[in-house]
Amino acid sequence: MPIRHKQWDDPIEPADGFRLLICRYRPRALRKEKETWKAWWKDLGPSKELHADFYGKNGLPINWETYRKRYLEEMKEQRDRITELARRSAAGETITLLCSSACTDASHCHRILLKGLIEEMVEELAR
Repeated sequence: MPIRHKQWDDPIEPADGFRLLICRYRPRALRKEKETWKAWWKDLGPSKELHADFYGKNGLPINWETYRKRYLEEMKEQRDRITELARRSAAGETITLLCSSACTDASHCHRILLKGLIEEMVEELAR
């Protein structure tokens, strides 16, 4: 299944295919002509509230498990978008999910969670 993930400022490679920014917030001070993505679907990023809670803007930061559960719950509202990406992936299109350069640990980033949701949807569509 051709679903990749990177930080938005990682070098563009021919194998990236459709580069999709999935951050709630667009990178600051970045000129439009310097964008490295084809589309920006901010609703596939964590909500403003979840983002703030994870980064401790409302008190102590929430842990990864709490973040994971809340993000997956939020993504139930994005089923149509996830299905669209799954269909494109199942048709052989490479999709590269792009996140903020602040996400230095890919194993604790919503892009991995979203990748899993897309892969699950691909399997569901194949049944």
